[in-house]
Amino acid sequence: MALASLFALPLLTVLACQLIVLTKAAGKHQDVLSALPTNRVGLVLGTSKFVAKGRHNAYYTQRITAAAKLYKAGKVEYLLVSGDNRTSHYNEPVTMKRDLVAAGVPKEKITCDFAGFRTLDSLVRAKEIFGQSKLTIVSQRFHNERALFLAQASGIDAVAYDAGTGEFPQGKTALRELLARVQAVLDVGVLHTRPKFLGEHIAIGKE
Repeated sequence: MALASLFALPLLTVLACQLIVLTKAAGKHQDVLSALPTNRVGLVLGTSKFVAKGRHNAYYTQRITAAAKLYKAGKVEYLLVSGDNRTSHYNEPVTMKRDLVAAGVPKEKITCDFAGFRTLDSLVRAKEIFGQSKLTIVSQRFHNERALFLAQASGIDAVAYDAGTGEFPQGKTALRELLARVQAVLDVGVLHTRPKFLGEHIAIGKE
């Protein structure tokens, strides 16, 4: 029984965290543009444009396409692109902004957050640095669910636009997401984790 309990506890923890995240996100994400409310700012969560062996990352392409559609449909006035800027050769926000401009979004409508190292960082910084208490988040459905949980914990009234097919990932990506949800619940409820960097207030649309 002791051995069974040793294996059951981590499983129950993972399942409980999934339930918490899914409950908080229920009814707040949508893949139909016309069903989304209008918000001033859309937050595009970063990811690498390329994966192994230089192949294009489908998640990245889906997010850029979805964000451009969101803007062109008049569902947001500005886009905040938030991602990793770890080196001079890897800069997710700049790459996203360039590709959004190529997709027809005016460059003056895009603001870069260069310290979105984690989803938690992106959401907290959107509120505390960029002054946004209402947002439309753009990512895949499985990522949006976790982002919506973190948004609520950060005091943000958020909805999300689901990019791509909406299917839950498989393999290593699925495992990473399940563990990321556990980490998100711990960050919010136990560790009270703060972003790696904060800084001075940055106004969107007033550059």
